Amino acid sequence: MSESETPNYKAIPVAEIIERCWFLTGATASGKTAVSLELANRLDAEIVSMDSMAIYRLMDVGTAKPSVEQRTAVSHHLIDIVDPDEMFSTSRYHEMAHAAVEEIWSRGKKVLFVGGTALYLKAILRGIFQGPPADWEFRKEVETDLNQFGDEYLHQRLQLVDPVSAHNLHPNDHRRIIRALEVFKTTGKPLSHLQLEFDQSTAAEDCRVFALRHARPILHQRIEQRVTTMFEKGLLDEVKEIRAKYATLSRTAAQAVGYKEALEYLDGQMTMEEAVERMRIRTRRFARHQETWFRGLTECRMVDLDSEFETDATVDRLMELSQTAG
Repeated sequence: MSESETPNYKAIPVAEIIERCWFLTGATASGKTAVSLELANRLDAEIVSMDSMAIYRLMDVGTAKPSVEQRTAVSHHLIDIVDPDEMFSTSRYHEMAHAAVEEIWSRGKKVLFVGGTALYLKAILRGIFQGPPADWEFRKEVETDLNQFGDEYLHQRLQLVDPVSAHNLHPNDHRRIIRALEVFKTTGKPLSHLQLEFDQSTAAEDCRVFALRHARPILHQRIEQRVTTMFEKGLLDEVKEIRAKYATLSRTAAQAVGYKEALEYLDGQMTMEEAVERMRIRTRRFARHQETWFRGLTECRMVDLDSEFETDATVDRLMELSQTAG
């Protein structure tokens, strides 16, 4: 089955996902790839990526994507599945991840989810509200109002029908605001209320969800080294190749850490030194954001590591911790 298709998609019950699957997450540059390869070997598992940037073809260096050799040693899924100019939603990820899980299980293998995209992790652990299909005529009408009356008008319109969603969404987040209005128009119910049933959590000791964590100074050192390595490995050449092939990138791809800075450097908006430093700053902020998400998920067990952590010893520890699950 092609990973770009999900025929006969049917969501697997969350309880079964939690009982049978393993999860390895953590902030960017925390060392997930090396640990995941060894863990997958011990489990006789295949890896399902939880990385919202690794889905894009050609975006290899800037996403620290597992190498071809690593993906040959252990089968990986949901990597290189869309072009950089395509939009890709969390709901689409949920569909494709469940299809991949079914396929892996059919071969008698275990499933190891690996990646740092917290929204993907939460969607798998708690399910996702699919909602009604898109109403394109309604969306066009709302976009016309947006162009005529502006951000605040649209945000206030949402405030009237779904104050919880309005509180959680920035006025500039047009896509999500329009979707919330669309759901209310179609169902007569606020999106925030419909999503509540998908926010039931599970205790960490009942899951195999492990988040690698370094002390902040150590993580910052690892991030600095990663940024330097990406430029040395040809991040700029990669971005040039992508730009030559695609007239425009999707909003997600164009705003990705590293790619945004590389594009701005190539457009003469900053010097190389500024681009490198900006990338380091944004990566550190992103890492803090990730760790905040993981601490907020009751399913996650934080696994603290020191500066000299060894892959085998870390996997030994994860195997030991897993004994309390299920």
